[in-house]
Order: sequence, then structure tokens, then C-alpha cells
Amino acid sequence: MTQPRRLFEPLNLAALLTLGAVAFSMRYYEPGRQATAWLLLGLFAVGFLSLSLWPPRLRRVEHAVGALLPVIALALIALDPKPGTAPILLVVWIAAAFSHWPPRVATIALVLADAVYYLILKHIAGFGAPLMAVLIFAGFQAFAALCMHYARSAERTRDALSRVNADLLATRALLADSARDAERLRVARELHDVAGHKLTAMRLNLRALVDEPALADNPQLRVAEQLSGELLADIRDVVQAMREPGGLDLATALRALAAPMPRPLLRLAIADDVQVTDPALAEAVLRLVQEALTNAAKHADADTLDVALHRAGDVLHVTIEDDGLVREDWREGNGIAGMRERLAALRGRVRLARNARGAMRIEAELPA
Repeated sequence: MTQPRRLFEPLNLAALLTLGAVAFSMRYYEPGRQATAWLLLGLFAVGFLSLSLWPPRLRRVEHAVGALLPVIALALIALDPKPGTAPILLVVWIAAAFSHWPPRVATIALVLADAVYYLILKHIAGFGAPLMAVLIFAGFQAFAALCMHYARSAERTRDALSRVNADLLATRALLADSARDAERLRVARELHDVAGHKLTAMRLNLRALVDEPALADNPQLRVAEQLSGELLADIRDVVQAMREPGGLDLATALRALAAPMPRPLLRLAIADDVQVTDPALAEAVLRLVQEALTNAAKHADADTLDVALHRAGDVLHVTIEDDGLVREDWREGNGIAGMRERLAALRGRVRLARNARGAMRIEAELPA
């Protein structure tokens, strides 16, 4: 699940505090270099903070900015290569790198940046122990990288647990509806087979008594026979009503599925004539919307997801559309392949395409 990105999240606030310390130390730069130093520091700050704002659809720009940050930091170090606070920018950068890049890529970038830092200390600054200085900052970088890596791992685990919990809640809602329907049918059968049978027998006996000449003038007996007939008719009406399919509560299940996700916001439009009684069909719709929610948050950076259900004859139509933006060269992944297989097993079909705004539109048809 993708969390909404915020400018003033804890990592950014810590980075701003660090940048403030670096800015304070820049007053010791040579006057002729201070303007350049301020420019480089400003570029680094803007680039670092922008990493929290790029939507997933601009991931390439985000990667380019992430690769540019160590170049800016190293340029600031080379501007005044004597030991100071500027190398701390490499620690700030590597924390962001491990947040946005795969660990292997971030580690390679870390080694390359530290190698350049070593060359600056040795050949530009003429520092007597460049390796020691690099190793000290490498230790800080490793600590920051590991903290960020484990923090992101914990966040992913938490999100995965939230998704599993939402999945269980949605499935439980469908199972509860299915169990209620099964119990209602069981009670209807019992009323028909037991109570209905005995009432029919009682009415036949009462009718036989009414036909007896000796009891023909007994008004209470005729009233009892009449009431037994009315009661039998009422029970038949109740049994018929209980056998009417109530349908599974898809709306509750879908809202439970989307509840843990901060975005996109799920907006449902279920037509009045939509009534799903088959648990397998309800499960297919549930998984279809679940995959759409995941893709809208992960790949399209969408804020809302509109889901509409309506019937046309014996076909249930499901239309899903978000307000995000997917790449023109998007490709179907395993999740969409599984979606197609699930619907095909129910003799359904699904179509996916970018709409006029560049957002994803999913149209599914299922036999109802």
C-alpha cells in the first residue's frame, strides 16, 4: 500500500535540521565561494525535498534527482575540501536512496560516491588520512542506510498485514451473508416440511369433523377449521418470502476491503437491480476491485477509484476507473493475469485500457 507522501515527514524534518547545521558552518567558507556554496546547498535541499513529492508515474524523474544529489554534495565538498560538515550531506542522501531505490542499487551508488569523496580528500584537499575520513563517514552512512532499510521493511510488513486483514474482513462479510442465507433456507424448509405438514393434517381432521352431522352446527369448530386454513396460507407466504434470495452485501465487503488504504478513496455505485447470490461471483468481484485498488495506489498515484455495478439481462457489468495516470507503455503483470484467469473460470471477461485522461479503465462482464 502506498502511503500519501508528505513534505514534512520525520525524515525530511531531520534532513532540514542537518541542512541547517551545514548552512551554519558555511559562514567559514572563503567569501568568494560562499555564493556558490549557498547555491549548491539550496539545490540539494530542493532536490531532496522533491523526492517526497514525485508521484509514482514520474519515477524516472525521481531516480534522476536521486542520482544528482550526491553529485551536488560532492561538488560542495570539493568547493571547500577541508574537513567540515558538508560530507554529512552524503549521509542524508544515502538515507533517501535506501528509501527510494533497491538496496543493491543504493549500495553501489554509496560505494561510488565514497570513492569520489576519497579522491577529493586525497588529490584536491591533500588530506593526510583520506581513507580514515571516508571510513568514518561510511560508518555513518551504513547506520543511516540500515535504519532506513529496516524502517521501510517494517512499513511494508505493516501494509501487508493491513491488506491481509482487510481481505479477511471482506471475505468474512461475504461468508456471514452466505451463512445467513443458508440458515434462512434451512428454516424455510423446516417450516414447510414440519409445521406445514402438521397444519395440513390438522386442517384435514378439522374439516372431517365439520362434515360430521352431529357437529355440523358447532360454530367454534368451523372457526377453528377456517383459522387453520388461514394459518397454513400465512406459513406458505412466509416460506415463500424466506426463499426469496436476499443477495450478498457486496457494498459492505468492498468498503471493508478499501478501509485500510489511505488512498485511493473508493466510491461505489451499485444499481438497485444488482443482486449477487453466488459466493463465487461475489468473490470474483471482490478480487477484481482489490487488484484495481492496489494498482491505482501503486502505479497510478490515484486519489479516487470509482466502481460501478449494473445488470444487463443475465450479465453483471463491473466498471472501474481511477483518476490517476498510467504510463502509455504499461504492461499487464501477474495480478492482472490472475484477474483474467479468475473471471475466465466463471465464463467472464475483462478489458483494460487507458481512458482519455490517461487513467486506467477496467470493464468486466460476468454471468449473473
